[in-house]
Amino acid sequence: MLRQDGIGTPKPELTSLADPALNQETPLHLLRASLTPATLFFVRNNGTLPEPPRNAGEDWRLELAGLVRQPLSLSLNQLRAQFPVVEVTAVLECAGNGRSALTPAVPGLAWGHGAVGCAHWTGIRLADLLAYAGLETGAVYLAHESPDHVIGAPGQPALSRGLPLAKALAPETLLAFGMNGAPLDPLHGFPLRIVAPGYPGSAWQKWLARLTVLDHEHDGAKMTGLDYRLPRHPVRPGDALDPAAFDVITDMPVKSLITEPAAGFHASGPLLISGFAWSGAIPVAHVEVSSNGGATWQGAKLDEGAGPWAWRRFTAFTLLPGRGEVEIMARATDVVGNSQPLEPLWNPRGYLNNAVHRVRGQLG
Repeated sequence: MLRQDGIGTPKPELTSLADPALNQETPLHLLRASLTPATLFFVRNNGTLPEPPRNAGEDWRLELAGLVRQPLSLSLNQLRAQFPVVEVTAVLECAGNGRSALTPAVPGLAWGHGAVGCAHWTGIRLADLLAYAGLETGAVYLAHESPDHVIGAPGQPALSRGLPLAKALAPETLLAFGMNGAPLDPLHGFPLRIVAPGYPGSAWQKWLARLTVLDHEHDGAKMTGLDYRLPRHPVRPGDALDPAAFDVITDMPVKSLITEPAAGFHASGPLLISGFAWSGAIPVAHVEVSSNGGATWQGAKLDEGAGPWAWRRFTAFTLLPGRGEVEIMARATDVVGNSQPLEPLWNPRGYLNNAVHRVRGQLG
């Protein structure tokens, strides 16, 4: 449901962040299902929530222009009828997830660890639409445009991201109209959104209205400066920053999240540690847990996921002798040997914090 002011109604079980736009993260103890229900899925907005079209099947249109032989204007019903409908299960994570853990603090929403979820997405392959339109020579990038705008500034787009052409043409990249077997709801992009598995949530643009094929990297709202970019080389707080030395974030790093036990747990004897691990284009290889500050690690059981882009459940039993405070940790490693660092890696916008997840509790 949307309020008439267009800002939207918060989900009651999620935690709202201090921001004029509606932004909510999921408490970690609610992230225990392999598929995150839409009612529990985190909400990320940069501006207003557009009013949903009354008859999306016929009246709403997706425009495709730029370096294509045949510009298109298609309704949702036409997209469904003209192209094969496919499905992919994939993790969606905000690039700023975990930003609040960085020291010193950086600008941006102070996400904890709950700006992530895994869902089953239904739509058409973006590659099929682009093949139907016919790409012109020189095409290298795709621009996304949507009707949301900066709150209080109707003429200023809130977000206009894009994808490198190779990712736009990848078989996992969808124009999605469904989530977990139901139509997208307005908070998650109804009637159509990008699904770009392995890429940050900013690339999964919601409420899609127009695609433009370009011969250069897109320069839309939040595509320039330091937004959703990382430095090519490490920088420290106080360093002079040159935007030309930053690149757009593409593949997400390997990561894990403990969902059981919850923070503040009380336990004695054996303890079940459970959660999920995921990555971008490089698959997860294994997960380890520690209950002694990383002095020793034990392997966790890692289940298969619902496809290469879904997260994978891990479980481990560990003995916790003694009494007092204890901190448990989880660390995932991908198949080429990249592991989560013990501490966050600082950058000026606080992106891609994939440090080991720590949960504190009491023994005895």
